[in-house]
Amino acid sequence: MKYKSILGKRETEHAIVAIKDFFQLSLSTGLNLTRVTAPLFVPAGSGLNDDLNGIEKPVSFNVGNMGGKKMEIVQSLAKWKRVKVTEMALPPGFGIYTDMNAIRPDDTIDRIHSIYVDQWDWCMAIDERDRTVYYLFDIVKKIYSSLKRTEFFIYDRYSQIKPILPDEIKFVYTDDLLNEYPKLSPKEREDAICKKYGAVFITGIGGTLPDGSIHDGRAPDYDDWITESGDGHVGLNGDLLVWDPVLNRALELSSMGIRVNAESLSRQLKERNCEDRANLDFHKKLLSGKLTQTLGGGIGQSRLCMFFLRKAHIGETQVSVWPETERKLCEENGIALL
Repeated sequence: MKYKSILGKRETEHAIVAIKDFFQLSLSTGLNLTRVTAPLFVPAGSGLNDDLNGIEKPVSFNVGNMGGKKMEIVQSLAKWKRVKVTEMALPPGFGIYTDMNAIRPDDTIDRIHSIYVDQWDWCMAIDERDRTVYYLFDIVKKIYSSLKRTEFFIYDRYSQIKPILPDEIKFVYTDDLLNEYPKLSPKEREDAICKKYGAVFITGIGGTLPDGSIHDGRAPDYDDWITESGDGHVGLNGDLLVWDPVLNRALELSSMGIRVNAESLSRQLKERNCEDRANLDFHKKLLSGKLTQTLGGGIGQSRLCMFFLRKAHIGETQVSVWPETERKLCEENGIALL
């Protein structure tokens, strides 16, 4: 049977605006975040752009009126936000958020991935004593509360979209996830644990697991994923996922973490054989203690709308480009791309 969207295109456009307006207000007031203006591009070679897994190449161009100076379209604002929080001299417990629009040409293109990325990037100042997984969990709970409020907000306006999020989010370490599902791949583990609990925060993304693998890739110079405890690998970052009944799979809505300090940056650069990055401007400032201690992340706007409106394809909540095979597949299954 073909998929049928609950809302038509016009209703969908109205609902997208409503979700974005409501959620960002809930997020900003819940986390004490001030809205700031974000760059679309940053200077190449500054270390400000996000390298994601360390292999993706950003879109770049040269500025003729600046002697051909090379610029890069942002892939995310993970590092730029930390510089901004430092420049604003924000006290612990306060931060910023912004609309981030990026191009990731190396990303997979499918039902939940697009080369166009739109998310709320946020970052807050923290004390050194707050560099704990428990502080991270407290922030995750606040973000989850905003998700729950947004879900009711949509249900109150479109009663045919029933709330499905559980009352509480489940916290899971990557080590424990591996132990529970040793024969499954990382993505299969995410599906299994998400289907079991409805909403989970998987902690320790990027760090080496007991079997020598990693759950998923992370650049070594923003999240602190190498931290350990007496019980083994913990990590101070993670992904927030929900069970999507339309896709019948786990859907990642957010990635976040306590950012590296000088010690963890050095260790992670070494582990990923990226020690040459220590010579970039951003990394020099961090290693010399000139950047504020922060916690931050990104929350996918189109994915959030996709989940709350029970859509089957991210192209129903954003305008992007799709291969002809993807367009044909959508047409055959009753999926109306914007």
